[in-house]
This record gives sequence, C-alpha cells and structure tokens, in this order.
Amino acid sequence: MAENNETMNANPPGILLIRSIRRKDWSLKTYKYVVLLITFIAYTSYHASRKPSSIVKSVLHPHPFLNETVTNPWPIGPLFVKREFLGSIDLGKSKKKGWEPFNGEDGTSKLGEIDVAFLACYSMGMYVAGHLGDSLDLRLFLATGMIGSGIFVGLFGMGYFWNIHAFWFYLVMQMVAGLFQATGWPSVVAVIGNWFGKRKRGLIMGVWNAHTSVGNISGSLMAAAVLEYGWGWSFIVPGAFIFLAGIMVYLLLPAYPEDVGFPCPNQPYVDDPSKNNDEEAQTVKENMAVNAQFNVPRVGSNRTSVGLCDACLIPGVIPFALCLFFSKLVAYTFLYWLPFYLSQTAIGGEYVSVKSAGNLSALFDVGGIVGGILAGHLSDKLDARATTAASFMYAAIPSMLLYRKYGGTSRFMNILLMMIAGLFVNGPYALITTAVSADLGTHSSLKGDSRALATVTAIIDGTGSMGAALGPLLTGFLSSKGWDAVFIMLVVGALSAGLLLSRLVLSELSEKFSKRLAFEQHNSEDSASQPLLRERR
Repeated sequence: MAENNETMNANPPGILLIRSIRRKDWSLKTYKYVVLLITFIAYTSYHASRKPSSIVKSVLHPHPFLNETVTNPWPIGPLFVKREFLGSIDLGKSKKKGWEPFNGEDGTSKLGEIDVAFLACYSMGMYVAGHLGDSLDLRLFLATGMIGSGIFVGLFGMGYFWNIHAFWFYLVMQMVAGLFQATGWPSVVAVIGNWFGKRKRGLIMGVWNAHTSVGNISGSLMAAAVLEYGWGWSFIVPGAFIFLAGIMVYLLLPAYPEDVGFPCPNQPYVDDPSKNNDEEAQTVKENMAVNAQFNVPRVGSNRTSVGLCDACLIPGVIPFALCLFFSKLVAYTFLYWLPFYLSQTAIGGEYVSVKSAGNLSALFDVGGIVGGILAGHLSDKLDARATTAASFMYAAIPSMLLYRKYGGTSRFMNILLMMIAGLFVNGPYALITTAVSADLGTHSSLKGDSRALATVTAIIDGTGSMGAALGPLLTGFLSSKGWDAVFIMLVVGALSAGLLLSRLVLSELSEKFSKRLAFEQHNSEDSASQPLLRERR
C-alpha cells in the first residue's frame, strides 16, 4: 500500500527540474501561489474551450437578413457595432450560406441539441470523475482530462477543414468533449482544498473563481479573433490552449502538499506546540527527506476515497447540490441566451448586432467576478456559507426584474443593471462550487480517515450541471412565448435555490444566536462577580 501511494504521489517532473537547477526548494507560501496560478490557468482554459460554439452559431446558421462587418472583438474593438442589411462578407467557406447540417430550417434545433448533449455528458461524467479524482492521482487525472478535451474540441473544428457535414460527427465530438471536461472542476477544487485550510477559504476561492469569467471572456476573444479565417480555427485555437495547459499541469502541479514535503492543512499535525508554522513545515520536510532515503512511507500519504452514497450523507451536501441545480439553471440561461436576448431587444430605441450583443454580454461575467469575490469574503466574515448564498439568490430576483424592465432604456442602464444581475446570479454559484464544496469535502464527519473533496464537488456540481442543461433548453421553448416568460422562469429558479437552503440558514442563525447569548451570559456573570471580589478584599 505504501509503495502504491508513493508511486501515485510522485513529484511533478517540472518541479524536480527546478529543484535541481536552484539547488533548493520553494517555501510553502511559494507553492501555494504556484498552485493557485496553475489551477487558475487550467480552469480558465476549460471555460475558454467551451465558448466557441456560442461564437460560431451565427456563422453555422446565419441570419438571412443581417450583415455585420467583422472587426476586432471587444475590448480591442468597439463594444457596440451597428446592425446593417445583408451584404457581402467573407467568413471562410461559409460565405453567409451557413454550414450544413446547421443551415437548414431546423438548424437552431440542431445547435441546441449539441449544447444539451455536451451539458448532459458533462453532468453525468461529473459523478464518475469525482470518485476517480479521489481515487487516482489528481495531477495525472486533471492533465489527462485537459489534453483529451483539447483533442476533441480541436476535432470539432477540423470538421471545417475536412469538409464534414454529418450531424453525428459534431454531436459525438461534443459528447466526448463533455465527458473529458467533467474531469476539470472536481479536480481543481480538490487541489485547492488540499492546499488551503478553511480560514479565509471563501475569499481565496472567490478571487480564484474569477477563472470562470476570465475563461468565458478569453474564449470569446480567441474564437472571435480567428473567425474570419474560417470557423474551424475558432475551435482549434481554444483547443490548443487547453491542450498546452494540460501539459503545464502535468509538469508543474503539486496536487497534494505531502508530495513536496508539507503537511495537509485539513489533517491534524502533532508536534511541539512551541514551534511556529515555518519551523513545523521545515521539520516535516527534513524528516521526509530522511525517510525517503530509507523508503519510509511519507506522513499523510495514505488517502482513501469515499463512495457516492457516503458522500451524499455528509451534512449539507444534498441541500447545496439542489440549490446549485437552480442556481446554475439561472446562470447558464444567461450564459447561453444573453447574447441572443440582447440582439432581439431594443436598447435605447436601437437594436444591436449579434457581434455587439456578444461583446456586451461579456460584462455580465465582469459582474460575476465581483460577485464571486464579494460572496466569498462575506461568507468568511460571517462564517455563514448558506446564509450568504441564500441572500444573494434572493437579491438576484429584483435585480433580474429590474434588468428586464429598465435594461432597454439606455446603453448605460443596460450595462449597469446587467453587471448587478451578474453579481448576484454568479455570486452564490461561485461560492457553492468552490468554498462550500471544499468545506464539505473535508467535513468533520469524515474523521480524517477519507478524502472526499473531488467526490463532493462532483455531486454538487454534477447536480448543478443538470440545471445548467435544463435552463437553456426551457428557454428555447419559452422565448417563443415572449421574454417575460423566460424571466418568470429565472425568478422561480432563484427563489427555489434560496428556499432549498432555508434549513441550513436557520441552523447557522440559531448557532450564532446561541453563541452570542452564551457570550452575554458569561459577561454578565463576570460583572456580577466583580463586587463580591471587592467585598472580600
């Protein structure tokens, strides 16, 4: 068993090379920065590789009456682009005729089927990927998933160069890519949870979770920047990005602190209490260096995974998973349909082009970055994850209604209300998928015997991804009845997400009130005992 763990947790080859060149190791603080940076880039590449399909939809199934001059994407080019009548435009082989099989009357349905197939495979694959992530070496597992994702995203784009018009080819490429993409989130959250204890975890993960929005924006920019050379490049470039990022993960990511000689922050460490943290870390490193010479198993390397059923029994997993179902339903509806909504809705009395709508929708993710950081900071400050998440979901309801009612009055109001909606919609989504998942994956009920970070993350985000697939699908039907029906669905989703956390919110509040009451009673007893002490003197 020790031999197996030793092999499983081998040092990343890139770090071994750096050590040999520097002739000394990095500090614990440096390793934490490296882990944050590498996992940030890794998941940025995951989200960047998901964006091309939304960017090329207007090329695969072009609007029959509109033409838009291909310019540099925002922020390099203008945010708003005027809508023009149909004219000549060169978009590679498509030349405004679209791409069979997506340019027929059922083209939008087929594009929707590809989106749903991707999200369905992603959601189902998440449950398996989470358990595998806790059973296998996270570095190798994550790198394999990223390289596989890059290959199949690139193969989808190669359909352009190979002149493939069979619908099944594009469907299969997206489905397999969805399965590989499922490896990402459970793995990166587990790595961060391995390296960072619960203290300030919400704030750290809130800032770190900006990779979701950065990936969405960078993916849009990459795909749009090469679109004029042929839509296939819009898939190949992001695919190459995640492929290269996967190689970086394999070379440089230390998935566990124990792999490089530091104790895991989620496991108790017994040592001389007079020593400070740096001395403890140094002692552990020296001991492990000596142990390595005599093939002694490393401290804390014995990790066992837990099953899906056992992980579901951890207090809070099911309520947060169901909450995320509705939270991602709302968030992914905005992700997939906001550009289309903007192109169909008058802003300041004018209609914007599809490209302009895509540029404008990126600002929703800017609000999401602020929301993720704010939710993480507040949940740390209040020590109340459920209360913070529920409050944000309730606040999302009026923000979405205000955006629907007043977003069309002017460009300024549209941008402002969109960013506010993004803040409240993405805030709890970011909090639940990061800090909450990491907290529950290291819950005290596990008694330090097992690791459940990736499994818990997979259960929560896998359930949420089902909502992510359902929201855009329902929007396709409801939008034909009017956008008010879509926003009613979003309001019901946000309300349901908040209500599902009610029991946990009440538990957090009652715990805080009982602590405050005990503190006040203790103070009153102390003040009452003061006169008695004076009398005795």
